[in-house]
Amino acid sequence: MADDEKLPSGWEKRMSRSSNRVYYFNHITNASQWERPVGSGDGRGDPDKVRCSHLLVKHNQSRRPASWREENITRSKEEALEFIQKYIEKIKSGEEKFETLASQFSDCSSARNGGDLGLFGRGQMQKPFEDASFALKVGDMSGPVFTDSGVHIILRTG
Repeated sequence: MADDEKLPSGWEKRMSRSSNRVYYFNHITNASQWERPVGSGDGRGDPDKVRCSHLLVKHNQSRRPASWREENITRSKEEALEFIQKYIEKIKSGEEKFETLASQFSDCSSARNGGDLGLFGRGQMQKPFEDASFALKVGDMSGPVFTDSGVHIILRTG
């Protein structure tokens, strides 16, 4: 039976309390989905470099609580997470495109490029960001990812 197969790295099976349906959660990327994730889970084929875009929401505990959007960021970590969750909902529903939201609302200078960070390898980003980026498949989007910079949504583009 397919359920006995090993899930790809980072994924675990969970039960939804609201709908009593099985869903899958990735503790590396914080992504969740109804469909069973596909992949060998053996870690082979891990790329040397990935290309990602991100949307960063900084908060008052961020390493540098300032950005091109705001000189002094005072929102709490919880408020930053609420913004991120709203953006994720808008992207998933098709109401907004990732690049549009990143251009308007990301607290990173990559906003001018729709959040595109270009290609990067291991050791170039903060560890939680790197782990999530390399665990995503091309075209997949993470859930909230927390780093010293703030709260991110990551979209793997290549």
